[in-house]
Amino acid sequence: TERLINQPGWRYFSCSLYYISTDRKSWDESRQDCRARGADLLIINSREEQDFTEKLRGGQTAWIGLSYRLIEGVWRWGWVDDSAVTTSFWRPGQTYMYRRSCVITGSGSDPVLNWSNINCYEQHVWICEKRLFS
Repeated sequence: TERLINQPGWRYFSCSLYYISTDRKSWDESRQDCRARGADLLIINSREEQDFTEKLRGGQTAWIGLSYRLIEGVWRWGWVDDSAVTTSFWRPGQTYMYRRSCVITGSGSDPVLNWSNINCYEQHVWICEKRLFS
């Protein structure tokens, strides 16, 4: 287990490893990078995880694994693993939807309510998450 946790460039928190990029890419390119690392874009499941990623991103806006897309024939918000969105930290006024929106964390000055949906082609850093235990 210790060998899994001590991977260069990755930070451990609550049964997952997290990696923040130094480059800026689109949401799709960011996801490809995470998958090449054996991970996927970050899924935020709790306030504690939101607080951890707030520290991890160091003041930058960063892609997370949430997008508004066609899932089983319906346009809706979905995480990269297609799980339901049960926890959210939207910046006020940011829950509007238009087709093919992707989400960044770190928008605005609030350290918690700082998700914004934007054009998926914008360039941002990204956070990968590798779950160690299911």
